[in-house]
Amino acid sequence: QVQLVESGGGLVQPGGSLRLSCAASGSILSIPTMGWYRQAPGKQRELVAIMSSDGTTNYADSVKGRFTISRDNAKNTVYLQMNSLKPEDTAVYYCNARVRRGFFAAEYDYWGQGTQVTASS
Repeated sequence: QVQLVESGGGLVQPGGSLRLSCAASGSILSIPTMGWYRQAPGKQRELVAIMSSDGTTNYADSVKGRFTISRDNAKNTVYLQMNSLKPEDTAVYYCNARVRRGFFAAEYDYWGQGTQVTASS
């Protein structure tokens, strides 16, 4: 099996910064993509940022220029540096990893437990 363990959420004033981390462990051949999603109360889960193993990134328009995703492939870890946080960034943030595992190198999606990020004065 595969586990994703997140850390780094919390309460910050608008304009502040936070850094999220997510480490994958278990029976893993490779991780083609790792990323972050978020879900605010009463809203659907949405993509925040995603990064492939070759370094290609994709960001939601609402976070471009403020958030930066990075990966340490050797540690199977993805990070999300969040700067200039706004109240509308408040949500539960979920780590996602598309993992290749098993004899046939099939791909599976895994999710972290979620971490609360709150930007409020």
